[in-house]
Amino acid sequence: MSPRTLRELAELPVSRVRRVGEKRAEALASLGIETVLDLVTHYPRRYVDRTRQAALSELSVGDEAVVLASVVDVRTRRARGGRALVEIDVDDGSGRLRVTFFNQSWRAKQLPAGTEALFFGKLDLYRGRRQMTNPVVDLVGNRTGRLVPIYPTSEKSGIAGWEFGDWVGEALRRAGAFEDPVPGPVRRRLDLLDRTAAFAAIHAPQTFEERDRGRRRLAFDELLRLQLQVVRRRLDLERHARGVRHVVDPPPERALVQPFLDQLPFAPTSAQRRAMARINADLAGTLPMHRLLQGDVGSGKTVVALAALLTAVQGGHQGALMAPTEVLAEQHYLGVRQLLGALEVADPARLGGNRPLGIALLTNRTSGAERTRVRHELAEGGVDVVVGTHALLTEDVRFASLGVVVIDEQHRFGVEQRAALGAKGRAGGGSDPDLLVMTATPIPRTAAMVVFGDLDVTEIDELPEGRTPITTTWLRQPKDEDEAWARVRHEVGEGRRAYVVCPLVEGSERVQAASATAEHERLSDGVLHGLRLGLLHGQLKAAEREQVMADFRGGRLDVLVATTVIEVGVDVPEATVMVVEDADRFGIAQLHQLRGRVGRSSLPSWCYLLSGSDSPDAVRRLHALEATTDGFELAEVDLELRGEGTILGTRQKGRSDLKLASLRRVDRPLVEQARAVAEELLDGDPTLAGLPELADEVELLVGEEEAAFLAKS
Repeated sequence: MSPRTLRELAELPVSRVRRVGEKRAEALASLGIETVLDLVTHYPRRYVDRTRQAALSELSVGDEAVVLASVVDVRTRRARGGRALVEIDVDDGSGRLRVTFFNQSWRAKQLPAGTEALFFGKLDLYRGRRQMTNPVVDLVGNRTGRLVPIYPTSEKSGIAGWEFGDWVGEALRRAGAFEDPVPGPVRRRLDLLDRTAAFAAIHAPQTFEERDRGRRRLAFDELLRLQLQVVRRRLDLERHARGVRHVVDPPPERALVQPFLDQLPFAPTSAQRRAMARINADLAGTLPMHRLLQGDVGSGKTVVALAALLTAVQGGHQGALMAPTEVLAEQHYLGVRQLLGALEVADPARLGGNRPLGIALLTNRTSGAERTRVRHELAEGGVDVVVGTHALLTEDVRFASLGVVVIDEQHRFGVEQRAALGAKGRAGGGSDPDLLVMTATPIPRTAAMVVFGDLDVTEIDELPEGRTPITTTWLRQPKDEDEAWARVRHEVGEGRRAYVVCPLVEGSERVQAASATAEHERLSDGVLHGLRLGLLHGQLKAAEREQVMADFRGGRLDVLVATTVIEVGVDVPEATVMVVEDADRFGIAQLHQLRGRVGRSSLPSWCYLLSGSDSPDAVRRLHALEATTDGFELAEVDLELRGEGTILGTRQKGRSDLKLASLRRVDRPLVEQARAVAEELLDGDPTLAGLPELADEVELLVGEEEAAFLAKS
């Protein structure tokens, strides 16, 4: 029999496995398992070493432990209040224990006499008898060997963990040997098991070392497929690209970048200058730039991005800055107008040879007449820099010559949006615009290699000179909140300003607005009575939002009560206090962004996180924010807490969520090895024609839509 491929298993319904009837197949489908491939890649979540189980005779009251025991007796009765009570006596050979379940009458069927199972819980004493109440249960079945794999399942599915072991074991026996798409020399160089051995090692290991070797190989496969995808996309872009060679060193009369930098009220940091030098090298080259600009809150990414846009304009092209929300686009537009409004562009058709730099805003809220004007000016070349949202992607928006595109907050956009903006530059026989992607939410480098693997990465790793670190305090009790409000009053008394961010409310922007409005009234009538409070939320009209921000910037308001619309893009150097209510409802990245609205000058600044939550995740998040203001360090903590799912979700393509591989510190070397192998394999064979099985796996597991997108990039 020829070796099995993963595609063959993907084409076999899971019902082909013995003892998987119609009902079991439906239950498996509820867990996302529909094919034999889904089944054999449903990996154990942990392993129990039979030789290291706690013996019942050794446990003391209060101990939390896992015990492996057999059911001796089962009784079901009604407890006080009518609740169903199942009492089960278990024995492990060293002693007995009563296990009780409330309102789980189905446990009597799950755990009949003679069943062997793992019980995880806390040992307590009830009427002189040792017992566990509502412990976690894993059925072991007749699995043999020292290590027992425990598979993820759900009580709702009605499938026991031991059933997975039987099904997977049978599937692997019937599958036989697997085709191994990774070339032998690569496997030997990296000391990787062959695929057949790897599947056996992860599902039925005899030792933890064997399990680890199986996991390493299968995790490498996941990472290699992703890296092949992003490296191939990069190569395709380079092969088909029509780049613009931008003028990075123009004659003085056409220069825009240097006059812009000269007029800034501060000197760019050395990190900003390094970033601009790298970007200039890209812009001067023949291939379109594809660069990710990572920088912590307040590190000055916008200045670097504007320099790139002006490089396009000084060479006779146009620039576009795209933001994910209308509020952020409006904030960017105000900032761009403030920083670039005094610049002039060489125009021989004008009297004097110059005209003002054309800056425009285009969102879905732009009025019909203004939208018509902006579209006309973009097509004719009268608008040099346009700031907008997804509205820039519509078919009716055309550019005279789009040279540089900056996308802010990349995690809100997928590859299709990036490609659509690129197509705007190629329209009418033009060239591919250079692309600069910005993110103010740093992600660890290993994650960047997977999520943004087709982009070169530049980090701005220092803050502007004179910035004072922000003091962050988590206030746990209502009585402690007085400290935050006293600080707000003190700072306002010194002529400075403060933000109050309202709780993150599940639901629509309308619900958020109502929450912020109620909080504005409560604070105005209460602890902040007498101060000038403003209100900002996404339901306000653009002109109203602009007026509120202008009043806050100008000092006509003392405190801004807002929703998360102020998360990014708001820069008021006089603001020195940030109060975040119900801080446990926010993620690490969002809290770090909000904190970054203060500390934007040499003035001491404070951030107060109000939360009485004692959930382990919230405690760790809030402790981390108290401990450091380093966004890259916080990104590592965030990755540890949330796992890869959220970060990989930003890819918006395919089915390639990682099942085994981790982007955390543990698999960092594996990510780098997979990247190197992908580059090596594609270097001489960009279509993987010589490795058809590997090419087929990328298409199968990365997703057909993504493969089609890659083919036409």
